[in-house]
Amino acid sequence: MLLRESPFSSRALVALDGLASGLLAPSFWVVNRLLDLRQTTAERRRQRQRRCGSCRSCTGQALAGLAYSTLLLLSLPLAALGLLLWLPVQAARRPFAYQYTAGTAPAEPWDLRQRRSFTFISANVCLLPSGLAKFSNLGQTPQRATYIARHLALAPPDPPSAQASLVEPRQGETNSYGGTLDTPRQPPGSVPAEAAEPVPAVLSERFPADADFICLQEVFEAGAAACLRRWLGGTFPHIISEVGARGLWGGQLKVLNSGLFLASRYPLLAVRYHGFPNGAREDALAAKGLLAVQVLLGSAQGQRIVGYVGCTHLQAPAGDAAVRDAQLTLGLRWLQQFREAQEQRGDVVAFDVFCGDLNFDNCSRGGDGAGDELNQRHRLFEVYQDPCRREPGQDAPWAIGGTCPPTPSPPSPGHPRPQPRVGGTRRGSHSHGQPDPAAPGPWQGRRVDYILYRQHHGTLPLQTVSARAAGRGVPTPPIPPP
Repeated sequence: MLLRESPFSSRALVALDGLASGLLAPSFWVVNRLLDLRQTTAERRRQRQRRCGSCRSCTGQALAGLAYSTLLLLSLPLAALGLLLWLPVQAARRPFAYQYTAGTAPAEPWDLRQRRSFTFISANVCLLPSGLAKFSNLGQTPQRATYIARHLALAPPDPPSAQASLVEPRQGETNSYGGTLDTPRQPPGSVPAEAAEPVPAVLSERFPADADFICLQEVFEAGAAACLRRWLGGTFPHIISEVGARGLWGGQLKVLNSGLFLASRYPLLAVRYHGFPNGAREDALAAKGLLAVQVLLGSAQGQRIVGYVGCTHLQAPAGDAAVRDAQLTLGLRWLQQFREAQEQRGDVVAFDVFCGDLNFDNCSRGGDGAGDELNQRHRLFEVYQDPCRREPGQDAPWAIGGTCPPTPSPPSPGHPRPQPRVGGTRRGSHSHGQPDPAAPGPWQGRRVDYILYRQHHGTLPLQTVSARAAGRGVPTPPIPPP
């Protein structure tokens, strides 16, 4: 598959897209500034600390809102012209952009006679335009994008003996995902240590620098995507971004792309994007879907050594379990079709990994409409294995949820307890911000971000899976070359 860097097939289309974007830019900027008047918790806290800051801030926001509203009205004629040009141009756009950075040191091809492990990182980074990010209690998108990019590209890969983990090593029993259980040794005949209440793991401040594949979600803002490409390009030669079809697609207007972003140290043989046709409510404005890639890891006696990576972001609102269920079914079908279309006779398949923000956990019950129980039993978990999961409704005791809010105070009359929101969906809670008491313990927060792997005929046997908190995975034993 020939990968072209520009998502457009000609320079004329690139120029038309630039012109349309320029006409839309004033209205987009004004709308973003209007939404940006919303304050985050940190901004409100700083405002309260300043003397007389509250009155001045309210007056300033009112005047700014009036000015931005006037500018929006003035910019509408240009926006209408830009939209008429933008919609047909988007129909001619490819569903992703590809960046190849020449001169970046590529990963060494894999010699099958040696044992090899691969590191996967998956994260929802919530890089929306600043005004929209405020609805998730986040701001300063450009600054956050730079911070994230710098930490993802801090250093060259560690030697195998010094591979880092997102979980600090602790005394006690270690597990295959990089976490630990700080439990005392049990005497013979006593209850296993596994049943004891674990001490919460300590997360490391140092991000693993030996990642082979980075899969991100919610990289919506164009400047943030450019920042990530610029910083990661020195470490990852192959980057896929701007994934998804904007404009009119499937009878719906897509204002944002899918937000999916993938960086790889290994060459990409094939890339495919599929958009979900059943997005609902606010999620329908984004072209959420599935990104599938085939990577070349090496060769042995004329046979390719390949791997498959799928990345997705499912429907966010808590009550949309049926929508997510259908999206998972589509994703499984698309991944299988992609593999069947790209696999050549004699290929040695090293791994098949599926990751992303699935927006449901494995501990919450149905109850108040969250509906996670339906998604927990999807066929996905029969095809792909989750190293953090014991069974539907129960995680391994060392599994760490990425969204674990503090226990909120009781609600006062007339003021219901607010639900924590991250990335556009309620996270970290099942009922009023607290863990579901009916879920088998222990439970350390809601785990809605997943890295799964598939083991089946045609894939090299796995000795173990070591995903190391947010993303290490799929080491394989040494085997003789074919």
